[in-house]
Amino acid sequence: MTAIEDLKDRIPTTPAFLVDENAILSALDSLAALREKCGCKVLYSIKSLPLTEVMRLAKPYVDGFSVSSLFEARLANEVLTGQGGIHLCTPGIRPDDMTELATLCTHISCNSIRQIRHFESIGDKTASIGLRVNPRLSFTEDARYDPCRQFSKLGVDMDSFLDAGLLNCAKGLHFHTIFGAVNYTPLMQTLHKIEAFLSPHLSKLDWLNFGGGYLYDQIENNDDFCEQVIRLRVDYDLDVFIEPGNALVGKAGYLVATVIDCFQSDGKTIAVLDTSINHLPEVFEYQRQPPLLEQHPNGGYSALLAGSTCLSGDLFGEYRFNRPLEIGDRLTFNQAGAYSLVKANRFNGYNLPDIYAVRNEQIRLLKHHTYQEYRQLWVNDFE
Repeated sequence: MTAIEDLKDRIPTTPAFLVDENAILSALDSLAALREKCGCKVLYSIKSLPLTEVMRLAKPYVDGFSVSSLFEARLANEVLTGQGGIHLCTPGIRPDDMTELATLCTHISCNSIRQIRHFESIGDKTASIGLRVNPRLSFTEDARYDPCRQFSKLGVDMDSFLDAGLLNCAKGLHFHTIFGAVNYTPLMQTLHKIEAFLSPHLSKLDWLNFGGGYLYDQIENNDDFCEQVIRLRVDYDLDVFIEPGNALVGKAGYLVATVIDCFQSDGKTIAVLDTSINHLPEVFEYQRQPPLLEQHPNGGYSALLAGSTCLSGDLFGEYRFNRPLEIGDRLTFNQAGAYSLVKANRFNGYNLPDIYAVRNEQIRLLKHHTYQEYRQLWVNDFE
């Protein structure tokens, strides 16, 4: 059994979200080695899991945080206390947020020509203002997750960038063309296209941000990546940034649930859990079956795991076990660290999971959500 399987019965109540700090530290060690090898700068993309506990773990290993909103920038600033960069990139920024962002952030990758013009007009700012470019290279068949899809809202076409004469005000470029990549082919093709358009101008810039989307922890050979980073640093005198999120926390999160009901429906065993796909929203969004530690693919018993809400599609999928499931059994969904808690909701009034940190088989409670927090969402503040 894994350490997490051994620990799950020591958790006082479920549903519970476990953050494996040892797994995060291992990923941070790998990223630190990559940074040492090629000189890239590493930013933790906090949109994947903005727990301050995780951010504090990452802080000594990274060069700062990547953020996507004013609230994320404020939270990053609280944790960093001036000891690291804050890089912002987002399609939508309220005009009344811009002045604060321009002083909170060290780098801002504007998403449009209008956006960069607004930031350029702010006199008292500390941020290095750059631009997100859209290389028009698609590497995924599902347009919902393709940053370079037709009619994309993400980034400026490179020819528009040149036509608008932005090289005099842009200090850097940002691109993000992929998600969940386990090789560097998309990166190599993207860099080739960017250089074909902009090589005469790159030496005028200060930095280049590769964005996120690469699972660095799952790519065995980083030689090509390092070769490109070193070349860009030497040829153009650029700081090169990467923004891992899922690569840092994806494998470090677990959702532990308890079976609270079992019955037969059309010849299948339905096991109702005290959690919901609303605690792992990408299960429904991607229509995928999440991995389960207790599953035995060749087991003699099967059960359809269902969430507690009234949504008929609140289903995790069908799994096989070595024995019939019983009420009170605890089950653990793994690889749940990224984009789970940040998207989780209280549909039907079901509470969010308690959050625990686990390190060296020691468990400590980080957060417990109360009825008062739920109530505050829906009570009229002006009653």
